[in-house]
Amino acid sequence: MNESLVVNDSLSTPAPEEVLSWLPAESVDGNESLEFSTAALGFPVNPWDIMLCMSGTVIACENAIVVAIIFYTPTLRTPMFVLIGSLATADLLAGMGLILNFVFQYVISSETISLITVGFLVASFTASISSLLAITVDRYFSLYNALTYFSEKTLQYVHLMLIGTWGVSLLLGLLPVLGWNCLDDPSSCSIVRPLTRSNVTLLATSFFAIFVLMLTLYFKICKIVCHHAHQIALQQHFFATSHYVATKKGVSTLAIILGTFGASWLPFAIYCLVGERGYPPVYTYATLLPATYNSMINPIIYAYRNAEIQRSIYMLLCGCFQGSSAYRSRSPSEV
Repeated sequence: MNESLVVNDSLSTPAPEEVLSWLPAESVDGNESLEFSTAALGFPVNPWDIMLCMSGTVIACENAIVVAIIFYTPTLRTPMFVLIGSLATADLLAGMGLILNFVFQYVISSETISLITVGFLVASFTASISSLLAITVDRYFSLYNALTYFSEKTLQYVHLMLIGTWGVSLLLGLLPVLGWNCLDDPSSCSIVRPLTRSNVTLLATSFFAIFVLMLTLYFKICKIVCHHAHQIALQQHFFATSHYVATKKGVSTLAIILGTFGASWLPFAIYCLVGERGYPPVYTYATLLPATYNSMINPIIYAYRNAEIQRSIYMLLCGCFQGSSAYRSRSPSEV
């Protein structure tokens, strides 16, 4: 049976002669497949899988540009851009994983490929979320230790964070391949087949821990920004105006970052904890699809809004890109 690599009890692809009479079928553990997927459309491909593939295509294209810009611009070698490059790479791999998932699901039927693909997606999305945490930590230290931030020691810390981020992500991605899956015991499957319920619970719990840590760090960042804005306003004797404007801008930026991250991933993380494998697959699709949008929005928030990346893109499009151009970052927190 050709099974979905992402959603438990997803549709199998019918043979051409069965398309017109396609009806809901019983999956491996007895749960009914999506009723509206092909019966209503007379189309052998689940439309939810099409949307996931389209989302992956947009994600891959957006982040490929960011990776290329950072890689080919020697001046973008500060810790801030190294972490943004890590985030863009993780999201790029996640987008490619969604595309490969779609292709393998409807072209090649193999349990081995299913495990490899779902492990690839777990590793990519884990690296994306972990890179967001690393960026948050970097922002906090760039404000807390502003005088010593641009030093060799900071770059070493960044490299250590990247090693930890990608090491843990790779480990979590390998767990299904190394045997932590439900292929031999369908009753242990979660809402995301072939991941087990305990595996999904671990991933969801890790997400909540990261989210709480990011929330705490951004709250501290907001306090530092407000304090700095207050000090600058007192020195310039424009307390009422400048303090309000700076504080509002800082709080708005943090609200956008946390709001986007939480709105994208919280529904899926919560459903991973409360959902059962017997629930309709549409619930999994409806919470998983918005989670992929976070990787679509990340390059806009962290890369395309940055003045240096905008400048690099502009110079590249104008045909006057100069790799030796000296243009130093003003502050990591402006991203």
